Amino acid sequence: MDKYALQKSVTVSGTSQCLHIAHVSTDRVWISGNKGNLILTNKTGVTLDRVTGLPEYGGGVHTVNSDSDVIYIDSHGNIIKLSTDHKVKTTVIPYTYPWTPWSVYSSPSTGDLLVGMYNTGTVTGQVHRYTNTGEHMQTIQHDNTGQGMYSDPQYITENRNEDVIVSDFGRHAVVVTDSRGRHRFTYTGPTPGSRLNPHGICTDALSHILVCDYYTYTVQIIDQDGLFLTQIETEQHGIYKPWSLSYDWDTQLHWVGSAIYNKVNIYRLINEGDDLTGELHSYMIV
Repeated sequence: MDKYALQKSVTVSGTSQCLHIAHVSTDRVWISGNKGNLILTNKTGVTLDRVTGLPEYGGGVHTVNSDSDVIYIDSHGNIIKLSTDHKVKTTVIPYTYPWTPWSVYSSPSTGDLLVGMYNTGTVTGQVHRYTNTGEHMQTIQHDNTGQGMYSDPQYITENRNEDVIVSDFGRHAVVVTDSRGRHRFTYTGPTPGSRLNPHGICTDALSHILVCDYYTYTVQIIDQDGLFLTQIETEQHGIYKPWSLSYDWDTQLHWVGSAIYNKVNIYRLINEGDDLTGELHSYMIV
């Protein structure tokens, strides 16, 4: 069984929570925290820059594209791109009533933007795919029986096979479709009847899917087909309520942030077996 070893703990200045993490590089990450703040920090926790005016609901409200631009949802529901030099803000996708963007992710393989949307009137969710310039390409909503797949798509990411992976708080599930929007599986916990309270989500070089479970206060790891593999017991390392996740493709380290502290733990997967570095030169997820 794979195990995860704590490598380092980082205290992030300028926030009291770490609600979402997106890597710019090995040494720099954007972390969204409380009061709508977005903080650029280094591995020692020093604040390098700050953006304000983001939503406060604690979802996957920002991402980083292949050009190292940060893309985020503002408090008005617009999706904004901040240039690499942090001087120019561009509205990529304007808010369109009644669908409010809950989460955003820049695909490293295609450059597309995947956006989890929420409709407060119908309490339903959708996933929309846009080009990197904001042109709408695809809507994902129903499974092959016509039933809606999403309720509250708070976090969204993509696996190496281009599966679209949603952490849906309202459904208490991780919902996975292929790139065409066809439902592949829904994960609701490691055993039948178990409960899942999902938040932050990411994938890694082995195509594992990692999700923060706010019910068991662990990070659960499943394979690309939904089979439970293991979990990280973060509480013993000072992360009592894990909420956010990111994977650094250069170092193969997993970052786990807390919902109640300004603390991030960095873990390494041990007993990996295979050398992964040869596959990482052209692929990065943030």
